[in-house]
Amino acid sequence: MTVQGGVLAPVPAAARYLTFSLKHGGKVRRPLLALAALVDGGNCVVAIGQPVIAECRRAIDGMREFPGFSGRSFVVPSTPAALWCWLRGDDRGELLALSRRIVAALAPAFTLDSAIDGFRHGSGRDLTGYEDGTENPRGKKAQTTAVLQGAGPGLDGSSFVAVQQWLHDFQRFESMSEREQDHVIGRRRRDNKEIDTAPASAHVKRTEQESFESGAFVLRRSMPWSEGERAGLMFVAFGHSFDAFEAQLCRMVGCDDGISDALFNFTRPLTGAYFWCPPLHNGRLDWRALFKE
Repeated sequence: MTVQGGVLAPVPAAARYLTFSLKHGGKVRRPLLALAALVDGGNCVVAIGQPVIAECRRAIDGMREFPGFSGRSFVVPSTPAALWCWLRGDDRGELLALSRRIVAALAPAFTLDSAIDGFRHGSGRDLTGYEDGTENPRGKKAQTTAVLQGAGPGLDGSSFVAVQQWLHDFQRFESMSEREQDHVIGRRRRDNKEIDTAPASAHVKRTEQESFESGAFVLRRSMPWSEGERAGLMFVAFGHSFDAFEAQLCRMVGCDDGISDALFNFTRPLTGAYFWCPPLHNGRLDWRALFKE
């Protein structure tokens, strides 16, 4: 299989998210090859943004910038970045050590803009206590959802990923009754059952994947994050294109009916970026879509 293993694997116990920008005049080829010697796609999923593709004077069909939205009760920002690394493991110390090696390898061309620690909560819950990714595709369907196929060498096995850091307002959420909380999500927290009578603004009704004309399936690999008193969800969604994610996002902000997702009542995205995850070739990151190795 040519896909980076961390894309399809379950979320780990611990994670670290690194986001980089390009240095002015930096040459990316050598640092990216050095990065390929440090990671295997399982211990760290690597993805690049449009700035790197443009710097290499190449194009990857389907790659584009994250769309921003704003409305009466929400702002969905677009915060493009050059490179994103999702470090995965069980030991936070080992993740920190690996992140330092990655930052050093990329230093000639990339600047570290943010480093955020994530973790698995319970069986895979958001910090509000609700199960995350309940409708995730599984098995072969997960692979066809998340992995590009039939595009040729250097592209087959790649994936597109949407990343958003959401900040929760726990005081506002906890001021709601249990019923109000359940209706925001559209599922009961105690048994994860969908609520038929939930309002049209409920998150489940806004994003129900089967409800879209052609389906809008993504493979979610989101995890909670925390830094001091601030905490929320690092939303990560893989796909063989960005189309499914954008269909869900448009419905969340009410593009068609003017109804915005009730999630915006207590949480908001701080970032929003699109990246392309290269495939593997001979066990290493495959950069053939960018340059000849």
